[in-house]
Amino acid sequence: MSDTPDSAVRTYTEQHRTAFLDDLSEWLRIPSVSAQPEHEGDVRRSAEWLSAKLKETGFPVTEIWETDGAPAVFAEWPSEDSAAPTVLVYGHHDVQPAAREDGWSTEPFEPVIRDGRMYGRGAADDKGQVFFHTLGVRAHLAATGRSTPAVHLKLVVEGEEESGSPHFRELVERHADRLAADVVIVSDTGMWNETTPTVCTGMRGLAECEIELHGPAQDIHSGSFGGAVPNPATEIARLVAALHDTDGRVAVPGFYDGVAELTDTDRVLFAELPFDEADWLRTAKSRAASGEAGYSTLERIWARPTAEVNGIGGGYQGAGSKTIIPSSARAKISFRLVAGQDPDHIQQVVRAWAEARIPAGISHRITFLPATRPCLTPLDHPALQAVVRAMGRAFGRKVLFTREGGSGPAADLQDVLGAPVLFLGISVPSDGWHAPDEKVELDLLFKGVETAAHLWSDLAAALR
Repeated sequence: MSDTPDSAVRTYTEQHRTAFLDDLSEWLRIPSVSAQPEHEGDVRRSAEWLSAKLKETGFPVTEIWETDGAPAVFAEWPSEDSAAPTVLVYGHHDVQPAAREDGWSTEPFEPVIRDGRMYGRGAADDKGQVFFHTLGVRAHLAATGRSTPAVHLKLVVEGEEESGSPHFRELVERHADRLAADVVIVSDTGMWNETTPTVCTGMRGLAECEIELHGPAQDIHSGSFGGAVPNPATEIARLVAALHDTDGRVAVPGFYDGVAELTDTDRVLFAELPFDEADWLRTAKSRAASGEAGYSTLERIWARPTAEVNGIGGGYQGAGSKTIIPSSARAKISFRLVAGQDPDHIQQVVRAWAEARIPAGISHRITFLPATRPCLTPLDHPALQAVVRAMGRAFGRKVLFTREGGSGPAADLQDVLGAPVLFLGISVPSDGWHAPDEKVELDLLFKGVETAAHLWSDLAAALR
């Protein structure tokens, strides 16, 4: 259990609230949009700003790490206790594109505070959730009287997450010795809602491919040749239609090899959440739920692998008619993966499955993008229990468990460093990640500060 007094943490946090928000606002004014070349200098300026601010916070080591793309920031604050465990915090300082004409009520890179919320691009995703660690570690020191954290504390804050983290794994591999840790804390996630504090215990992986089919050397007349030569558009439709069986399971042989099945405990924990399927469907803009038979909606999006057709096309699609057999057709397909699945194996079985269904007279090309591995934190891991206790102290209520249906670079840290990944985030669905009027709830932001302040002492005790 943490020896950090709750009242001391809260008092210190309140005393430094205004200065903290002023600093965060200053950082949000830097339009660090990694996806847009014209903002390359701004992404670097964001890294330099954060590195300087971490040094000001007290980190004795702060460095900017170069990649073939945007720079990352590394910081380290060793504990005076040489036997203390090492904790690595991950986040990102780049943000999504944003412009006033996209539907923002105010300028996206001129943060404003109203009604207890800070609006601005990056307020929640992910600058706000990175930055609460700066005040959190200072509150930890002030409340415990320590001169160094109770753990060896490291941060790595990348600059390309919003562009798919194309260089992150190479960065982690190159600096694996500097990033070595007993546990990784990812602060790029969220909670169930404003009144239900939750800890995420896993993210799905991702494998993506494009399948291109080529038939005739050019578009040809469907009357003269139809019914006598293979049609690439017909074959791509047959291929994607064969992806699932009648129970909604992915029909690729070997696809489910190694899948970590849901336990009774997992199902109970999912059922504790205040999930309303009608509300969820409204958010999804869908009229019905669908998916693999035998699983609930939450189980389908958090704990089961999927195959989704992201796009399909070929032939004439303009106004009126053009009676042809198209020369080519293509489909883009993504596979969300769960714990126990290997992306390399998925690529092999998908390729073999597709190639076996392509008829004579059709040539093909199957291209896979770099994959993301899934990650899952064991529910009984002592570090996870420390996160739950720290968040429970900050929020003053029971903490529930979620998973994330999406994918991210956290699994690269787990894979390369061999350390368990835990998630600590305070963002909520209404924060509007990637959308106009992105915001962060200030009360929750400071609960994140308090959680971090309690966490380091608790983790130091739990991991001994």
